[in-house]
Amino acid sequence: MDLAADSVTRRDAWAWRFVGTALSFALFGIGGLLLRVLILPAVLHWPGPPALRRRRARRTVGRAFWLHSQFMYRMGVLDYRFDGLDRLGRPGQLIVANHPSLIDVVFLLGHVPDANCVVKHSLWRNPFMRGPVRVAQYISNDGSADMLDRAADVLREGQTLIVFPEGTRTTPGEPPVFHRGAAAIAVRGARVVTPVYITVRPTTLTKAEPWYRVPHRRVRMELRVGDDIPVASFSDGVPAPIASRRLNEHLHALYARELKA
Repeated sequence: MDLAADSVTRRDAWAWRFVGTALSFALFGIGGLLLRVLILPAVLHWPGPPALRRRRARRTVGRAFWLHSQFMYRMGVLDYRFDGLDRLGRPGQLIVANHPSLIDVVFLLGHVPDANCVVKHSLWRNPFMRGPVRVAQYISNDGSADMLDRAADVLREGQTLIVFPEGTRTTPGEPPVFHRGAAAIAVRGARVVTPVYITVRPTTLTKAEPWYRVPHRRVRMELRVGDDIPVASFSDGVPAPIASRRLNEHLHALYARELKA
């Protein structure tokens, strides 16, 4: 009886999407190893100053993520839409995004390939990802006191920085809860803060959903770039801790309103 019910509710070529999802995970692991062992060492051996070599490495990682996002799209695993992409990637820009699924990192870094990113410290021990994240010189969210200063420094240097302030994937059905670290980074070094609102419907690859729990209908992912947030309006004339608290409260209210719409 239950199997019959499942066969009725599953649609959008569910069996094909299951195969495509399995292939996507397999290729992600294989691609990470190839980047670490073959591709990135070759890229790093090209002559040039450190900043240029870092940019090549990030573009290589970003291109790999973009290709992976296109593989999932072409295989029919998901559909996606990215509104306002042309406003991302500016010097000193802090991109703040919510984190509803494992794949949103792939899409965001794949479409903003020159960006730096604050990533989980556990990726430095991941055999598939530690090569790319080290070579691209992403910032480890290791909980150390100077992580905020390192992140602010790259913004002052003119890099673009992507931060997922939740630090983990959003609990489905609940608004995102941001740690104050992103706001503190913004106050210290950002020229502008730009929010990206990400929705994934139906939910997939949350912390509670393994890869093989493929949704009964095709996933629709939307990434929408919001209006710039002027940091100065929160930091002028007040100490940095107060400014970061105010900015973080503003981000909470902003995301609660935009994601509910």
